[in-house]
Amino acid sequence: MNSAYNQWIKNKSQLDGNFGFEPNFMPSFLKDFQAFITEWAIKKGRAAIFADCGLGKSPMGLVWAWNIYKHTGKPTLILTPLAVANQFEQEGEKFQIEAARSKAGEIEAPIVITNYERLHFYNPNDFGGVYCDESSILKSFDGVRKAQITEFMRTKKYRLLGTATAAPNDFTEVGTSSEALGYLGYMDMLGRFFTNRQKTTHHYRGKYQLTNNQGWRFKGHAEEKFWRWMSSWAIALRKPSDLGFDDNGFNLPPLEVNHHVIQPNTNTPGMLFNLPAIGWREQRAERKRTINERCEMIAELVNNTGKSATVWCDYNPEGDLLTKLIPDAQQVSGRDSDDSKEEKFNAFSNGELRVLVTKPKIGAWGLNWQHCSHAACFPSNSYERYYQLVRRHYRFGQKNKVVVDMITTPGGEVVLKNQERKEKQADQMFTNLVKHMTDSIEIDRKHTYDKKAVIPSWL
Repeated sequence: MNSAYNQWIKNKSQLDGNFGFEPNFMPSFLKDFQAFITEWAIKKGRAAIFADCGLGKSPMGLVWAWNIYKHTGKPTLILTPLAVANQFEQEGEKFQIEAARSKAGEIEAPIVITNYERLHFYNPNDFGGVYCDESSILKSFDGVRKAQITEFMRTKKYRLLGTATAAPNDFTEVGTSSEALGYLGYMDMLGRFFTNRQKTTHHYRGKYQLTNNQGWRFKGHAEEKFWRWMSSWAIALRKPSDLGFDDNGFNLPPLEVNHHVIQPNTNTPGMLFNLPAIGWREQRAERKRTINERCEMIAELVNNTGKSATVWCDYNPEGDLLTKLIPDAQQVSGRDSDDSKEEKFNAFSNGELRVLVTKPKIGAWGLNWQHCSHAACFPSNSYERYYQLVRRHYRFGQKNKVVVDMITTPGGEVVLKNQERKEKQADQMFTNLVKHMTDSIEIDRKHTYDKKAVIPSWL
């Protein structure tokens, strides 16, 4: 009876145990903190690594994948955003881990690397485990593709997620990660730890969907339990010292962010002069009628520098005009085939293309562009998109100062302030997340069994 009660208490706590095994391969090329995280993930079996850009998620993921292969006797599948598969294959060659790129279901190595968009070519029964790189992109997929990925992972005992999450207060992302790993679904997670005062869900095709995070607040005394639950299956860090390791070799260069506010050449429609754009409809209208001015400003900043640069837009007319104004630029757009997108991304990565024009939702995840230290963009209300596009360059391993030019209009200044607010909020939330996870990890690392229990005198 007592055993059953203890098991019931354990289940209610949602502090899940380990599903993995002792590592059978831990190479010397891993840094001490990378080896610690990788060993933890292998023992956990189903885990998430929320590590900032440049901290080595690729080698950690490859070592994890090789351990799964050796333990199960089956290949491990690594899923990546578009064009990142090529980088993973190069990392495998660099570290002498047998991994091969696959596009249409071929299994030619112990570690198979492919893009999320090609998952339908693969049978989950052929693999011993699956690693989702840049897993924060999952919430950007439509419901069908996200369900496909989640269902594929659900069949595997060994699963790993890796991302440099910019929004630890995005409970949708936390819930999506938990669900993909086989822990609480995101609606179950919200129901257990949160209360919704603004009713920010709607019923869609038999399921409740989360519309935003603003109405969700921690239940009384639930915040500590939430972070401890999350730290039972995830590790978060922005630098090695977050886990008590030395930061030597992991120091970021200076970051310079410039705000360029330009005046529209045309007045507000129907008015004798330009009126300030207040609501999002007015801001969007102002953005559409200032395409020429904004694109010309970016071209002025990027042309004739002789240095690599990325230019980020949100609409096709912006990208088309930018490509015309910047002679040595090429655009990666949604109209391109996957092969064409990948070819252009690789050309930029290899230094064959000086300026790349694309949208954050296409190219802001996973790509390593330390060879480039200049980005130009238009601000948006999505802080994560901004964070990800900056982190293509501003990451560990970058040797030069990174310059980010943000071009907007008077109506867009509200967006800039909103972005700054979200940046501070995300930084504070990530600090709290790291603290709670570090405390949990320290409990595990320091736990010993040679201490005598103190018995009350009345016993």
